[in-house]
Amino acid sequence: MDSEPVKPVRVLSPSGMLGAGWDHATIERGIALGADVISIDAGSTDSGPYYLGSATPKTTAKAVARDLRSLLTAASSAGIPVIVGSCGTSGTDSGVDWVAGIAAEVMAEEGLDLQVARIYSEQSTTGLKEHLDAGRIHPLPPLGQLRAETLESCTHIVGAMGHEPIVEALRAGAQVVLAGRATDTAVAAAYPLMKGLPAGPTWHAAKIVECGGQCTSNPRAGGVLATIDADGFTIEPLDPAVSCTPISVAAHMLYETANPFEMREPDGTLDVRDARYTAVDDRIVRVEGSRFHVADQYTIKLEGARITGYETMSFTAIRDPLILADIDAWADLMCTMIKRRVGQTLELADDEYAFDLRLYGHNAVLDDLEPETGPPREVGVMLVVNAPDQATATAIAKVANPLMLHLPTPAMDYLPSLAFASSPAEVERGAAYEFVLNHVVDCADPTSLFRIEMGKNADV
Repeated sequence: MDSEPVKPVRVLSPSGMLGAGWDHATIERGIALGADVISIDAGSTDSGPYYLGSATPKTTAKAVARDLRSLLTAASSAGIPVIVGSCGTSGTDSGVDWVAGIAAEVMAEEGLDLQVARIYSEQSTTGLKEHLDAGRIHPLPPLGQLRAETLESCTHIVGAMGHEPIVEALRAGAQVVLAGRATDTAVAAAYPLMKGLPAGPTWHAAKIVECGGQCTSNPRAGGVLATIDADGFTIEPLDPAVSCTPISVAAHMLYETANPFEMREPDGTLDVRDARYTAVDDRIVRVEGSRFHVADQYTIKLEGARITGYETMSFTAIRDPLILADIDAWADLMCTMIKRRVGQTLELADDEYAFDLRLYGHNAVLDDLEPETGPPREVGVMLVVNAPDQATATAIAKVANPLMLHLPTPAMDYLPSLAFASSPAEVERGAAYEFVLNHVVDCADPTSLFRIEMGKNADV
């Protein structure tokens, strides 16, 4: 007897990030269109290492609460699950608990009684050292072999989970899954994979919907609904005034991928070389031909950050045309003078601290790649000092203060007065962090590096 065909699954993706906000009417429309699951990412490494290193969320609690209220009330009424990945921006354990606490408050206020799963993705140094000693950790370009000292230097380390821990939580009865660090696509792929849909169209659809409406004609208007079946998937915007086109959908494979035809997940590689993008009508796109190649070795990517020092920043603005006529020469002179004054005043050698001078309005974004050659109309000068401790960083910035206010060019016979952006001019930024892990660890069990805790909202 032939088995029954796998039913299509509709994945509602409201936005690219929890806390970004949306019109609740788009969520209601997605539910009306038959959404089977709501998935949303809550984090990324895009904003730099600070959020992982300090285990601090990028979003504000009120924005997260607003979005969770929209999702949880709609999902509860429809009887469908909600999946959130990379909670708290970086997916640390405290980030999961932070989002779980907000969710508990929202559910209590709305009278919702939902089963919540928290999936923790932080890794212990001791456990990773065992993997390292066993030869199970490998570098990704451009990094080299990992050293135990690097693991010990990290303030927080997370593993980017695939879909399997999320599936395990759903099968255990979770109605709300709050996951630590996860691949952006795993959040959307988990439910349809659990329902037996093929990996090719599922992972491709998950990639397209990871940023909500970014694959549409108006990314600001709301999210999308992906309907995945055995042969492919369709993408439909949740705002009736917005469209998807074959180009807007296909173009999302260029986003955050080294190769526009491939994307690696823990259990294999999505291959879209043979994918065909067809307009169903003026709003909906159909995609077929996506494939998925299962890897010989299952791997989990590790992300870790460590403190690189403490920073103090000051910012001044230049409008003087004589300085702006050769701003690069002035900047070189500024760097020379800062080093000289710091050596004279604080008796610090050049290798005992670092600073960066960024010329906004000139070349702060592109540096040597800046194509414009004419003199700028005005320039903002940002000095960022990095030192082993905050007091030293601030002292260096204070030594530079008179130069940031009055440094003339050699040809000027007067002291210019530049404009500080704030008083006091020195802004202490605290600890600075850097990413130091870009490695994968071989895993025999896809869920072995992650911990799942289940409970009602009152238990969260």
